[in-house]
Amino acid sequence: MRTIKAGAEDFLTKPVLKEKLLEAIGRALIRHEQMREQDTRIAALRSLFSRLTPREQEVFTQLVRGKPHKQIAYALGTSERTVKMHRHNVMQKFQVQSLAELAVAAERLGLLSVSDRRGGEGAEQAEKKSKQTTSNSSLNRHA
Repeated sequence: MRTIKAGAEDFLTKPVLKEKLLEAIGRALIRHEQMREQDTRIAALRSLFSRLTPREQEVFTQLVRGKPHKQIAYALGTSERTVKMHRHNVMQKFQVQSLAELAVAAERLGLLSVSDRRGGEGAEQAEKKSKQTTSNSSLNRHA
């Protein structure tokens, strides 16, 4: 078990057939590439998050937890209009069209705790909802 936690991809017993060894190496290389791509995506999201102002970061974390503008404004001691302006800036900086996409980014960044995921929409549900909303709106435009 410790070996797997340390990153082992496979167990092979000696003598090992050349084909089995090559297959195991191939799987390990694919897994390594997937992990590298995921690390790159997360680094890009971290970079976007770091470009937010401290106030935009506060608004971001409240938005992705499903808090309404009015509640965020009250918590931050500002107006709803200011919260909406920060929301607009956050969404532009993250290059997203919906709060669902923003929630997906927050989950990938590890900014949503388990209780946030249970209490509100999970990122997967939010992503599905976002896709449904997008396809429904395009259907309505063509109807």
